[in-house]
Amino acid sequence: MEPSGEQVELAFGEQRAVVVGVGAGLRTYSVGGRPVIDGYGADELCPSGRGQLLVPWPNRIEDGRYEFGGRSHQLPLDEPERRNAIHGLTRWSAWSVADRAANRVAFEHVLYPRPGYPFSLALRVEYSLSDEGLAVGTEATNVGSDSAPYGAGSHPYLAVDGDLVDEVELRVPAATVLVANERGIPVGSGAVADEGLDFREPRAIGSTELDHCFTDLERDDDGRARVRVGTTTLWADESYPYLMIFTGDGLADVERRSIAVEPMTCAPNAFRSGEGLVRLEPGERHVAGWGISPGR
Repeated sequence: MEPSGEQVELAFGEQRAVVVGVGAGLRTYSVGGRPVIDGYGADELCPSGRGQLLVPWPNRIEDGRYEFGGRSHQLPLDEPERRNAIHGLTRWSAWSVADRAANRVAFEHVLYPRPGYPFSLALRVEYSLSDEGLAVGTEATNVGSDSAPYGAGSHPYLAVDGDLVDEVELRVPAATVLVANERGIPVGSGAVADEGLDFREPRAIGSTELDHCFTDLERDDDGRARVRVGTTTLWADESYPYLMIFTGDGLADVERRSIAVEPMTCAPNAFRSGEGLVRLEPGERHVAGWGISPGR
């Protein structure tokens, strides 16, 4: 058995993608044999969050501790060096194929109550290929009897031409960037120009080290915010007010050879700060969509 579980191959024209049963993550995506994302091998344990789906929260929760509905909760600290809980609870869980065709697949998973997150969610994610590229739709329904805190994100690394991201032109349509401490927890915010992180007009990344959450996103007429990395565009619908941009500095398997563009429905540490946090009432459903247009 592969470390990432069932391998579901999708095809449309020259596009190919592989979605995996462990975490319902995106392992590979290419067009005409050219990698669009920086994925990983079928025989590998997913490294550095590559292509993973992040629910019921993306990014970090400080000390893994939060309060919700008048109760205190403690999550496992799976980023022990920074004493944080990170990237949700379903990345390493088995998801089941609910529907599939040559160019699309839907996975489902039930997140049952557990210590630290005593809430019930029915989850579904669908990946599809079309003339527009790759589209990813995520749904979460509260199937429990109590209100539940919720957030979602995804963690694709976009491949770049060349050995490093330094010469790649980046466009991020954001006016504000969150300022984080050494633990990756936001402690404030600033205008992108004031922080030296203004990528609203495309420019080379250069030596800039990016591990930042951007917000106040400019959207096109269709409601989508679009990040451009070289010729590749990642779009996110209005359910995603935040974008994490990460050049992989310090990660041996990445180290500026690709760039993560992570759409997020809430800010890092939202379970504590409340910034962007979704409160799902019993029976309520949250839907979000993002995708990649590979360019030429």
